[in-house]
Amino acid sequence: MAEPPVAQECVEGYLFVAAPLRLLLLRRPPSRGSIWVPVSGKVEPSDIDYRSALLRELKEETGFSAPNLVFPLDWDVRFEGPNGAPWRLHAFGVELEGAYPPHLSPEHEAFEWCSVSEARTRLHYADNRAAVDRLGERLGLREAPRTV
Repeated sequence: MAEPPVAQECVEGYLFVAAPLRLLLLRRPPSRGSIWVPVSGKVEPSDIDYRSALLRELKEETGFSAPNLVFPLDWDVRFEGPNGAPWRLHAFGVELEGAYPPHLSPEHEAFEWCSVSEARTRLHYADNRAAVDRLGERLGLREAPRTV
């Protein structure tokens, strides 16, 4: 049986700095569950592609506008959106020059630069932890214990 068409495409970016490797996590306010998440959002009709959607979300949610590198993690996850509609999420690695404080949008109330193991512990969703594992593999981390 064929899967139903996707009603909404979404993107998420796993922001990191190298040497030492740190990941940026954002915390949602209590009205949105107080959970730790990566940069994420919906692909809008004005976005040219998933990468441009991610760069827009990056600017809106953190103020960062010039990442060193953006690369797909070749990771997409279908999930149930509002009213049971099928949505799909596309994940990217985003390297920044330094672990600077972001300018948070109202979507988030806090941020933290974390080690990979801390990020795995804090991220609420299993698919986020799996994407961090995939990022670790792409970056050549030797220790990449699974926590999904």
